[in-house]
Amino acid sequence: MTPLPQEHRPLHGLVVVDFSQFLSGPYCALKLADLGARVIKVERPGVGDLCRTLYLSDTDIGDANSLFHAINRNKESFTADLRDEDDRARLWRLLARADVMIQNFRPGVIERQGFGHDAVRALNPGIVYGSISGYGEDGPWAGLPGQDLLAQARSGLLWLTGSRDDPPMPMGLAVADMLAGAALAQGILAALVGRGRHGRGAHVQTSLLEALIDFQFEVLTTHLNDGHRPPLRAAVGGAHAYLGAPYGVYRTADGWLALAMTPSLARLAELMELPALRPYCDDPALAMTRRDEIKGLIAVAVATRRTSDWLAVLQPADIWCAEVLDWPALMEAEAFRRLEPLQRIWGAGLDLGTTRAPIRIDGATLASPRPAPGLGADRDAIIAEFGLDADGAPATELRARGSAS
Repeated sequence: MTPLPQEHRPLHGLVVVDFSQFLSGPYCALKLADLGARVIKVERPGVGDLCRTLYLSDTDIGDANSLFHAINRNKESFTADLRDEDDRARLWRLLARADVMIQNFRPGVIERQGFGHDAVRALNPGIVYGSISGYGEDGPWAGLPGQDLLAQARSGLLWLTGSRDDPPMPMGLAVADMLAGAALAQGILAALVGRGRHGRGAHVQTSLLEALIDFQFEVLTTHLNDGHRPPLRAAVGGAHAYLGAPYGVYRTADGWLALAMTPSLARLAELMELPALRPYCDDPALAMTRRDEIKGLIAVAVATRRTSDWLAVLQPADIWCAEVLDWPALMEAEAFRRLEPLQRIWGAGLDLGTTRAPIRIDGATLASPRPAPGLGADRDAIIAEFGLDADGAPATELRARGSAS
């Protein structure tokens, strides 16, 4: 597939000033950059975003790790010391020209630095200001670390995931950060559309906890409307606390099989040659209350044959099922290759494989080969382009505004 040229992307021409670090805010900024926005990443001199040196794996690229390059590709780096009045004045001038600002500090931190929403909006009323916190801006959890695993733990997600006798089970990736970043990007895009209609900026706020609560809307809605009964995780092949058999994951003779929807238990019993299921087939209520017994019978049967054998029997009969793939097997699949979901980013000695944005516009992808920036690599060019070292009364006014905020 052909990448969509930058000048044809929907956000081309918009300027995003990104004060955020680690994952949630930079993930939001990445989504905007893929859509064509110009993202200027504000970093501390000599240190930068702490994600540059955050240990993730044994894949280090130059002075940073693969995660930093993946989540900060297609951006520019502007170093600024927030204790330096000249750098503060430069940032105020930059924000005066910006369309979007993003920050994900703990509540109160960005305000103490002088770049809180009220101060920035007083300077630039049309700006869309995006904020991510861990647990909201006030309340007993507001000052706690907004870290992904901790947010998963408090959200109920760990308690919900897995089978009945499993310990609390986190997801295998930073789902809170990614979901919060995606939610903020959605809110910023909506605010930009609104600004185009009525001319007003907006303060878009979300948190890791809100994103994870929304993520669980399906099961939480059931819980809120069935007398607040706790969900019952299946004892066998747990996959969904509120769905009956056969919904789950089962070991086969050579791998794993995911079973979702079926036309009926009777049809499944016929296809699997499992007469022990027939007593449950005519009584849906009994089938739900005896879910673990039914899934136990299915598990014993599934284990006797290979995954490919079961797919050959079940898929033609419209039993919704799938093989469980690891990444190498996924990448060998024709469906994966047809979508072309990966890209390479390169430059300045870097050549790194990563994912692309998961959407296409007019048949073209939003792939971009531009790597993450070196620390402060774009500072001089940005100062010159935006006139951030302009002399005179405006600089004095902006410095005063930053100091008084």
